Amino acid sequence: MSMAVGGKKGGAIADINVTPMADIMIVLLIIFMVITPLINKGIEVDLPKAANTKERKDQPENITIGLTKGLTVFFKGLKLEGGATELAERLKSALEERGDTDRVAYLKADVNLEYAEVMKIMDVCREAGIEEIALISEPKVEG
Repeated sequence: MSMAVGGKKGGAIADINVTPMADIMIVLLIIFMVITPLINKGIEVDLPKAANTKERKDQPENITIGLTKGLTVFFKGLKLEGGATELAERLKSALEERGDTDRVAYLKADVNLEYAEVMKIMDVCREAGIEEIALISEPKVEG
């Protein structure tokens, strides 16, 4: 850092001071780092708890199906107005785009749903050509 102390060079300094901008950027970075984990992505589904869970990253190319307590069906985060019939169409088109690779669907079903409702969605998946259905759960917290 330099400072003009007078003398013959008593004029204005033409350098840009970036320190305030750097301070603001650091504060914004800290705010985003704190808030980002708190943002809940996707749909509001109260998932069942399980002791043996495997952590996996949500990827946009995954076929994710959500089923809420009110029997609302979601496909890749989008609400389906047509329910199970629209789900079957979306699954078939998604599988055609993928070809023969990875015919896995990830099902997020609310813990308060009846087993029969979950089985209906699983049947729609099987009829559409899904070979494997992974049921998503939350890890059981001990303590």
